[in-house]
Amino acid sequence: MAMNKNTVLGWATLIMTLMGILLILLGAFRYDDVAGWGFAAVGIGFLANAWVFNALKGRV
Repeated sequence: MAMNKNTVLGWATLIMTLMGILLILLGAFRYDDVAGWGFAAVGIGFLANAWVFNALKGRV
């Protein structure tokens, strides 16, 4: 299976989206103190990066 640039960006988008959702859920349900806000903020950052990777598909 040959992986071109769009396939790599697609996989990166999927993995970063899953990690972002996981971090947000960890922040919401696992940690009730200030650490939960940090996990959620990092999760939102992962989702933002995944959005950029998705926007780059087909353009590089």
